[in-house]
Amino acid sequence: MLPNECKGIWTIGEVRNGEINPVSYELLAWGRKLADKLEIELSSIILGNGIKEELTELFHFGADVVYAVDHAKLEHFLPDVHARIYEALVKEYKPEIIIASATTYGRTVMPILAAKLGTGLTADCTELDVDVRERILLQTRPAIGGNVMATIKTPAHRPQMSTVRPRAKKPLTIDNSRNGKIILKSYPPEFYKSKYRWISFEKDESVASPIQESDVIVAGGKGMKDGGNFKMLYDLAKKLNGAVGASRAAVDMGWIPYSHQVGLSGKTLSPRFYMAVGISGAVQHIAGMSSSEVVVAINKDPDAAIFKVSDFGIVGDALEILPVLIKKLSNEVNENG
Repeated sequence: MLPNECKGIWTIGEVRNGEINPVSYELLAWGRKLADKLEIELSSIILGNGIKEELTELFHFGADVVYAVDHAKLEHFLPDVHARIYEALVKEYKPEIIIASATTYGRTVMPILAAKLGTGLTADCTELDVDVRERILLQTRPAIGGNVMATIKTPAHRPQMSTVRPRAKKPLTIDNSRNGKIILKSYPPEFYKSKYRWISFEKDESVASPIQESDVIVAGGKGMKDGGNFKMLYDLAKKLNGAVGASRAAVDMGWIPYSHQVGLSGKTLSPRFYMAVGISGAVQHIAGMSSSEVVVAINKDPDAAIFKVSDFGIVGDALEILPVLIKKLSNEVNENG
């Protein structure tokens, strides 16, 4: 689609276990800023089963319009079905910008949709802005292993499409006075035919919740020496109400499951607090956690690259320092009841 054919900003909401995922509200914060600059409508798109009662919540977080498809076949995520419906919606309503979260859902469906529409997609953005005069989305993300920040444009095709890092922006303050328009769409049975077959969902019991949803991450690397020493990281993370992450080296050695891996080949995180324990700081790992608000590093090597991106650093043996930290936190908990 050409630029002069399109208008409006869409955010791709997500549904998990029959409820709207909070990441949907974060996306509206991204979209609201751009929509206000361009003086256009902000819409949220929701596909799911039994979701109608929750749709008005999206207005309270910044949406002007909600497009929803509520169907039993949408209870589980089937990529081809979702992409087919998004394609039909885009071709009918012609938005100029579409934003999704860089969750498993967004990382899966957005590339399919971009290919179907013949437009570009900038993945894993840390910042979005807009050139108001040219109506071009400015999409900023780490490049070259996280060593530079690149700003990418899609000048000739529409819609302009991006995924943004989860938890990189807080939802807007709830405004219960806001209302909007809900557009319920329906599609013929062939839209719901899939090449995929839902079998089951198996929860990763090694984590209480996906690490990219945690505000606090305690991550370990080769400096932990052995998989058994990761118990200290779990103990520390528990006391901080956080989750445990890991470098690729720790995962490759079988010390911890892949679901905990942070970096270009693992998860990209934006927590409020990130502790790197025994991690040297390869560029691939740094690219996965460089958006953390506060970074603390523990490493024996004073020249380790991780210290270059840290706000606080402790030079020393992690296996000696961790027990002290855990004991100190335990004492504080006991003193405060």
